[in-house]
Amino acid sequence: MKRREFITLLGAAAGWPLVGRAQQIPVVAFVNGSTADASAGNAAAFRKGLSEAGVTEGRDAAIEYHWMRGQYDRVPGLVADLAQRRVAVIAAPGFATGALAAKAATTTIPIVFGVGDDPVKLGLVASLARPGGNVTGINFFVHEIVSKRLGLLREIVPNAARIAVLVNPGSAEAAEATFKEAREVAPALGVQILPLNARTAGEIDAAFIAMARERADALLVGGDSFLFSRLGQFATLTARDRLPTISFVREFAQAGVLMSYGASVSDMYRQVGVYAGTIVKGARPADLPVLQSAKFELVINLQTARALGLDVPPTLLARADEVIE
Repeated sequence: MKRREFITLLGAAAGWPLVGRAQQIPVVAFVNGSTADASAGNAAAFRKGLSEAGVTEGRDAAIEYHWMRGQYDRVPGLVADLAQRRVAVIAAPGFATGALAAKAATTTIPIVFGVGDDPVKLGLVASLARPGGNVTGINFFVHEIVSKRLGLLREIVPNAARIAVLVNPGSAEAAEATFKEAREVAPALGVQILPLNARTAGEIDAAFIAMARERADALLVGGDSFLFSRLGQFATLTARDRLPTISFVREFAQAGVLMSYGASVSDMYRQVGVYAGTIVKGARPADLPVLQSAKFELVINLQTARALGLDVPPTLLARADEVIE
């Protein structure tokens, strides 16, 4: 059986009893809102982190991959099953919905999160330095820098008057934080915010129809693992509609979207893997401080800018970490 087929099968079999050697080693449950195909690179970064912590998959721990494919309503049932089976660690990189559901399901099983909002405000930990309890992880600042993304978008599209902001309402905390910051910064930028929701591929298509109808000048894609899994769809639709777009992760720009700005998501996955492995080795989540991303990447797809007829300011190009020709 091919590895991808095995991962998909294992991810679907959330309630199956483990057999053979897996019964004798700790189980790390990896829970994510995206798909295995879209997030293969991030899953590899997670395994790299485990390895850095001295944990070898199959020898020191078994990894269960649970890909939600945007079906966030299934998460509470999944984590309840994981809690009942007493897995060793629940890792929810880039998936605040999974981390919050896991915290609600268990006060004893270690949980390692990667979230884009303040984990104290979300109620995941008591403090960053001393998280306490059974939860720790990393904040990679997706939602706190929405204003920065809007400013960058306005810089490259100076005539933009109406900017659409698209979020996944299935991740309520992230959606609320994104809309809140966008609305707060809009007057200073001289723009109007057009809020839109999408939790399925069909709703993304519908959102683009609404953007055309409402004459949106540009688009900001909110941070969400399901929306990340649809980056190919976004690349196609933004090119079709000639819509300048910014997102939270470099893969969007690499796929053909105009630009991205945010922390390294792959490094966040790696760090969640490091913490998960450290816990497998005996550390307590309460003793592992919450980490915060320090490096942010601006990626500009110059080929897309030319196709859109945009002149990218030289000062903006000079600030870019990567320019895709």
